[in-house]
Amino acid sequence: MISDSLGAFTDYIEMTAQTSEAVMSTRLSLHKQYLQACQESSQTENLFIAHMLEEAEKADITLTKGITLKIAGNNRLVPVQKVTDEDFRMLACILSNNTFVTGLDLRYNVLTDIGAEHAAKFLQENSTLCYLNLMFNDIGTNGAEQIAKALHRNETLLHLRMTGNKIENKGGMYFASMLQINSTLEKLDLGDCDLGTQSLIAIATVMSHNKVMKALNLNRPILYSQEEETTVHTALMMKNNSCLMELHLCKHEMKNFGVERLCDALYENCSLRYLDLSWLAVVSNNMSGKGLVALSDSMKTNMVLSYIYIWGNKFDEATCVAFSDLIKTGRLKPNCTDVDPYEVDGHVYLAELSHGLKRHYYWTPSYGQVDNKDANASLAIGAVAEHL
Repeated sequence: MISDSLGAFTDYIEMTAQTSEAVMSTRLSLHKQYLQACQESSQTENLFIAHMLEEAEKADITLTKGITLKIAGNNRLVPVQKVTDEDFRMLACILSNNTFVTGLDLRYNVLTDIGAEHAAKFLQENSTLCYLNLMFNDIGTNGAEQIAKALHRNETLLHLRMTGNKIENKGGMYFASMLQINSTLEKLDLGDCDLGTQSLIAIATVMSHNKVMKALNLNRPILYSQEEETTVHTALMMKNNSCLMELHLCKHEMKNFGVERLCDALYENCSLRYLDLSWLAVVSNNMSGKGLVALSDSMKTNMVLSYIYIWGNKFDEATCVAFSDLIKTGRLKPNCTDVDPYEVDGHVYLAELSHGLKRHYYWTPSYGQVDNKDANASLAIGAVAEHL
């Protein structure tokens, strides 16, 4: 009995060692797998991909947690050969059944709708990827449809960034449909995607019943109406949604009427902690004193909202005094907003702070982790915001 047990234990140890060795071998040969896949498909290797795979293997040799492959086309530290559709197809071949790559950063490359088809197939086959960053590629409406439909069945992805891909109103509608079905995705970034009124209303309507999403970015849509229908629907969503923690509505050209609807919603909302209504580029929201004062008043009742960004709107003295009071009383922490009050000749003014302006939103440091969360305030909200 003892001999049999000892033999079984020895076999188990050897099998475990072989399994660990095999897994480690697979991990350490990721670079070689890519080169082999290119050779078998007669595809010229992308030297940038090869280099970044090699670097990832050197940097992450443990099996205790997944890694994020950063193959960003705006990397400043090494020569960049931007990733094409065919390059991504080769990369997807070696990652489809991979178990330790949990994040993939392909921002600022030249992926088109064809590349999006490869991404959609990859999302259907891979069961470990949690983070996918496709921001500022050349993906359009057709590509958006492919990716959104793939997420109908995907049960792994937590965070998707489509920022800057011109998927337009129709592409936004595909994502609205996806949000009705997908019960896993927690963070979705559709900023600078040229969404329209129809898709914004559809997303807001679906989000009223969504119980999973924690963060949503709808910055810089293309709006032609002055009626603020989108803001009204967003306010209704905020009243009904009890899960969303982070909401970006920059450059929606909101006026006082729309902001007052948001304020009404904030009196009832108990989950939102981060609200960005600021100006980030050329066109600001159109809020003035009345709306901004109403916003500050809502924060006296809503004690959950902690981060609020308003720079770029029209500040009258009542606004300056209202937000100055919020900061003085401690209701609004100085590192949780993008304005700083100061006084000249007895009058209060607001200066701009860099807090919350997403300093590394477009260009993630290649040399290490972000050490100042005040400059990227949403990083402090929850675990889903771990990836930039």
